[in-house]
Amino acid sequence: MTSKIPARTFWRHLRAVAIATALTMTTTVALANTETTTSRNEGIIRDAFEDWAERGGAFTQVLSPDIVWTVRGSGAFARTYKGVESFANDASRPIISRLASPLVPEVHDIWAIDDKVIVRFDASAPTTAGGTYRNEYLWILTMKDDVVVESEAFLDMVKYQELVDSAPPRAQ
Repeated sequence: MTSKIPARTFWRHLRAVAIATALTMTTTVALANTETTTSRNEGIIRDAFEDWAERGGAFTQVLSPDIVWTVRGSGAFARTYKGVESFANDASRPIISRLASPLVPEVHDIWAIDDKVIVRFDASAPTTAGGTYRNEYLWILTMKDDVVVESEAFLDMVKYQELVDSAPPRAQ
């Protein structure tokens, strides 16, 4: 024995199924896009760190020309740098110029979700004064169109300042 469903009830159920299906598909596509974005961004940063560690590559290659780079903490160098030139000249050069060889990162962890990539690493290099500079870093990077557009950097600013104060810059 079959029973007939009233047309109004049928269309109401069909509409509910269609909405549920559309929502499921939208959520699935959104999750897939997030996973793709997350994987791509993590890969870009992982590759940049590998290039830096293995070949002395410049991490600045993955920075937007309009990067906003904030060094958290206190001291003369803890502030926000706007633009890759300001970051390279005002934040990086004071330390890089006092190293006898390139700073070498050792990545401990990389976490990524959507447009955020977080990197925890140590870095060290011999100084121009004969010692060794070592520091621990945590960078929170915001990606857009495959480049870093914003960064928050956490590091021991006392060690940074001690290097700037104690080691002479290399001759240019």
